[in-house]
Amino acid sequence: MYTSKKPYLYGTGRRKSSVARVHLFPGGNGVIKINGRDIDDYFGLETLKLLVRQPFAVTGTSGGYDIEATVSGGGVTGQAGAIRHGVARALLLVDDTFRTSLKAAGLLTRDPRMKERKKYGLKAARRAPQFSKR
Repeated sequence: MYTSKKPYLYGTGRRKSSVARVHLFPGGNGVIKINGRDIDDYFGLETLKLLVRQPFAVTGTSGGYDIEATVSGGGVTGQAGAIRHGVARALLLVDDTFRTSLKAAGLLTRDPRMKERKKYGLKAARRAPQFSKR
């Protein structure tokens, strides 16, 4: 547990090109701040908010921790997945018995899917130029 003004637990989460640094403060009210903004202001979709809160639902620790996350890169879905990964990693530092339930839910595995690179001779990764049958 790290100590600054308040003691906290730290977890790094990644998804696609998004990287999240998550600080978990024990004894909180369940307040989630992302890049200095409330979760309701940062994520418009309810599914993304559920994605961030999923590790707490799996471990049964809802409302017991405050979260301050700094996330950069990617889009909103990738950022929500990165925060979820970071929260799950930080919860392991709280209690190691959470590992079985978090691993069964697939929250500790870093999603390896990335954007495929563009190939020469093509317009995109797989999109070939159209030709006419003359």
